[in-house]
Amino acid sequence: MKDLLDKKIDDLTYEDAFDRLQKITELLENGNVSLDDSIKYYEQGILLKNFCEKKLKDAEMKIKNVLDKSKNSEQ
Repeated sequence: MKDLLDKKIDDLTYEDAFDRLQKITELLENGNVSLDDSIKYYEQGILLKNFCEKKLKDAEMKIKNVLDKSKNSEQ
């Protein structure tokens, strides 16, 4: 469970970050962690959520750029 609190998020893939986020969510929903640990997991969950959202937004922009280039080359 300690690896879920690893602060080295930037090196993760989207899938790994999302998997960690799901595991943290399960831990918090089960309520089997102390208040102090819950806070740590919640903070890490927020970081992972933000990381995943950024990855998705970046992917969306890349796809949009590819589509725009494709559309422009057809004209």
